[in-house]
Amino acid sequence: MPLCVREMLEEREAQILAPGACLARNSRGRAVPEPEDPYRTAFQRDRDRILHTKAFRRLKRKTQVFLAPEGDHYRTRLTHTLEVAQIARTIARALCLNEDLTEAIALGHDLGHTPFGHAGERVISGELPGGFRHYEQSLRVVDKLEHRGAGGGLNLTWEVRDGILRHSAGKSFVHGIKPKDGPSTREGYVISVADMIGYLNHDIDDALRAGVLTTADLPKAALTVLGETVSERIDRMVVGVIEGSQGGEIAVVPDVAAAMVELRNYMYASVYPCGLIDSEIRKAERLLRELYHHLLEHPTDEIMEGDPEDSLQRRTADFVAGMTDEYAMQLYRELVLPRPWRG
Repeated sequence: MPLCVREMLEEREAQILAPGACLARNSRGRAVPEPEDPYRTAFQRDRDRILHTKAFRRLKRKTQVFLAPEGDHYRTRLTHTLEVAQIARTIARALCLNEDLTEAIALGHDLGHTPFGHAGERVISGELPGGFRHYEQSLRVVDKLEHRGAGGGLNLTWEVRDGILRHSAGKSFVHGIKPKDGPSTREGYVISVADMIGYLNHDIDDALRAGVLTTADLPKAALTVLGETVSERIDRMVVGVIEGSQGGEIAVVPDVAAAMVELRNYMYASVYPCGLIDSEIRKAERLLRELYHHLLEHPTDEIMEGDPEDSLQRRTADFVAGMTDEYAMQLYRELVLPRPWRG
């Protein structure tokens, strides 16, 4: 019997991917067993399932750094996700790793992000018993919230779910520390470092566009290693990962790693907490906190229709975390602010 398309793709992977790459046919499988697709590998199916979710579409109106930006050129959580996917696929292709697995993890890694970026995450974490972490919420989205959990939600493969849950290893990883709870696949580690490459460079680009900083403000030693422009810096970081990973394990060459750390430290010390951004973040945190408490006291039908085994706090957190910036502001106006009397 001739091989089906999927089997030919799987055989091609076995022939061309590097030792240590994750082969689709060797996946640890899905929580709910299902027949294989005749035309797509398991990781290709996962990528497509994520791409068609409501949670993925909502990323287009969720904050990256600048809250609810009105300009067309500022990044959102969706454009961040797409840039990370492109960077990660470039690295995976050069290292002969599984591009489909890499792309699936990239597209799903931020599905659990809240409105208003990390500001929203801090608010919900402070209100929800046990805290709130966007990477855990991303896994909850694909496992339980999409399709209301029926059939295991998206029922993704173990490797994609692992990469989504453990993608936030970039900071330790670039410091040269391989975290104990890091991804289980090399493709997962590619996402960790691609995520950092993505947000460092596009956050700088957006900050330059907003007038929050100038190129002259950036650390000179880091620019000497990485370059003066966004494209130069991305290219040098990507090449630094590819060159540093020639031994098999994902790593960054020392000079590039040091420059990335210096650039990251500068952004967290001087840009993310700057007055122009910080004042708006404080407003967003207050809005989201008041909205959360209002919904907790007056739950909507959508909250009440959630899993009865979950606490009301958990269901409310799911509802709020899934909102876009615009919807959170609109719902706050409707539910919390008084309406003008028209008689």
